[in-house]
Amino acid sequence: MLMIKLQNLTKKFGSFTAVDNISLEIPSGQFFGFLGPNGAGKTTTIKMMTGLYNPTHGDVLINSVSIIKSPVEVKKQIGYIPDQPFIYDKLTGREYLYFCGGLFEIENSKLEGKIEDLIKHFEISEWIDKRSENYSQGMSQRLIIAAAILHDPKVIIIDEPMIGLDPRSAAIVKNVLKERSRNGSTVFMSTHILHVAEELCDRIAIINKGKIIFDYSHDELQSFKHKYNGKLENLFLELTE
Repeated sequence: MLMIKLQNLTKKFGSFTAVDNISLEIPSGQFFGFLGPNGAGKTTTIKMMTGLYNPTHGDVLINSVSIIKSPVEVKKQIGYIPDQPFIYDKLTGREYLYFCGGLFEIENSKLEGKIEDLIKHFEISEWIDKRSENYSQGMSQRLIIAAAILHDPKVIIIDEPMIGLDPRSAAIVKNVLKERSRNGSTVFMSTHILHVAEELCDRIAIINKGKIIFDYSHDELQSFKHKYNGKLENLFLELTE
């Protein structure tokens, strides 16, 4: 089943074209890595996918539903983790999760159990009842990801998930994302960390100057890398010069 479809997606800011007529199709259960240098168009693409930016041209379909025509319906189906997440810092982590559960209209009878499962899964019980203003970057990131998957979204869209994470937090986040993908969720992940993309992703695309310049499955990527001394970094640097 096709879960994400970008159709001739374009975003212009005045005379500057940030995203230039890109098209992608991503099926259910695929872990998709979206790479590119700074300013390539990654975050702009993600903001159009999540309804934060309106496309100049084109459309985004999530599970065959248009983000332009039915933004609320699409947002109910996605979990979004931005590169700079926001938490209400006077709330505890638990209060924040209950707040997010209310936004997604999760029944109270189910919400408590879901939150307890996520607290255990993300290993956040020691500080979940402290105000989030006292959280480290890694603690905040774990809470934000827990909140984003609280409603069991069919599509998870995540922008730079490993920023500022210690090794333990990074391992937990990677394991959660892999598990969600194995269970049928489609994961769309933007990252600068090439080895993380190579470790996790079934497929990798590279965007540069607003255009998709590379789009291969993991197996195809391994064959392609032989031309670049077996390193994704060498491939990435040559393609994005």
